[in-house]
Amino acid sequence: MEEVSACLRQEAHMHLLIVAAGSGSRMGADRNKLLLPLAGRPVLAWTIDAVMEADSITWVGIVGQPVDRAMIMELLSEAAKPVVWIEGGSTRQESVERGLQALPSVAQHVLIHDGARCLAEPALINRCAEAVVAGAAVIAATPVTDTIKRVDGQGIITDTPDRAELWAAQTPQGFAVEQLKQGHAEAQAKGWTVTDDASLYERLGWPVQVLEASPANIKVTTPFDLTVAEAVIALRAK
Repeated sequence: MEEVSACLRQEAHMHLLIVAAGSGSRMGADRNKLLLPLAGRPVLAWTIDAVMEADSITWVGIVGQPVDRAMIMELLSEAAKPVVWIEGGSTRQESVERGLQALPSVAQHVLIHDGARCLAEPALINRCAEAVVAGAAVIAATPVTDTIKRVDGQGIITDTPDRAELWAAQTPQGFAVEQLKQGHAEAQAKGWTVTDDASLYERLGWPVQVLEASPANIKVTTPFDLTVAEAVIALRAK
């Protein structure tokens, strides 16, 4: 099994886009939340470390806003892999689309990863890459443990979905490059807005497989998330 995995990673030439074009609005910050300190380093630095340590990744694109370019590129000054700066758009969907257009012409597979998921482990990135090379569209996800309620506009519960069928979507999400480009073109032509690339595939009726990941692979969005992330980093250090 290890030999097969190593072979897949070697043949993949996997490209990865880090989406880092957000803001700090929900964090209550005056700057991009990815540049806030976490255990003594910017949040994004931890994300970059994981990507650089994943041996399946051979090329990295950072999709960000011009105002953050200098600080982000400074974090990449000693990067062990080729990194390209890509100017992001006004939405995540537009930023990913710009990232796809900036991929090298040889790119056949791509992983999309949110810069705010700074606790992703290299092993998870490699597992996603292997699944994509094997022919699947995949997302990292974790089974939902809470009971979920669907409510109407007045806050009244209308339904309780079966928890056994619910998964919390994470990143990385991985796809064949040409198919994902086709999906984004369809979305643009039809005026669709989606929150992630898996949602785009769903609207088009294309299958996407979940790949179980750790609940620790949180997206840092609020000050509480920073506290949780710092605790996880401290535990891993031990």
